[in-house]
Amino acid sequence: MGCMFRDHREFFRQFRTQFQTTGAIAPSSRRLARAMTRYVAADRGPARILEVGPGTGAVTRRIVALLKADDRLDMVELNEAFAGRLEQRFQSEAAFKQAADRARIHVCGIEAFQSERPYDFIVSGLPFNNFSPAFVGRVMDVFFDFLAPGGVLSFFEYMYVRPVRGLVARGPERTRIKDIDRVLNGRLEEHGFRRDWVFLNLPPAWVQHLRKDA
Repeated sequence: MGCMFRDHREFFRQFRTQFQTTGAIAPSSRRLARAMTRYVAADRGPARILEVGPGTGAVTRRIVALLKADDRLDMVELNEAFAGRLEQRFQSEAAFKQAADRARIHVCGIEAFQSERPYDFIVSGLPFNNFSPAFVGRVMDVFFDFLAPGGVLSFFEYMYVRPVRGLVARGPERTRIKDIDRVLNGRLEEHGFRRDWVFLNLPPAWVQHLRKDA
């Protein structure tokens, strides 16, 4: 309980001070974490997994529980406070410690991250609605560059937030929201194959799953 309280407190503090890159007021629920890792949990061979924007590790906890002996997990987190919290968890919590030899935290933005090998799964917690359409497009390009053929990208978005904001916003903000919608919908139309509805989350969310062509 103390661990959960610390994570919620840290998340809310970062939300207040760094809203543009945090975008959520609370860590992901267990239901959302299970939906985000649906394909990591599937019957599979050794895999390389990239988690982008892990925050305090709500989804990471689920990923490390699913790691096999030959898996590799890379985490890219721009927020230094969140990255520090993740480091603590890998040093002190049993669920994380058992996977520490197969996991690495990279404190940087996803555009600055480099990898010599592609990933079978990418799990993203980035708050796309907070960014510029151009940045969202670049991030999606980076994700698909990092994915191996047949690899799966999973990301979440809060239900109906973007459509509602697109209706009530005015001027440049309305244009920004509609352009983000266009960018993401274009990717979903081309590569999306499943959407999970997660009502037991704050706020309720969709998880979108996309697959790179083999």
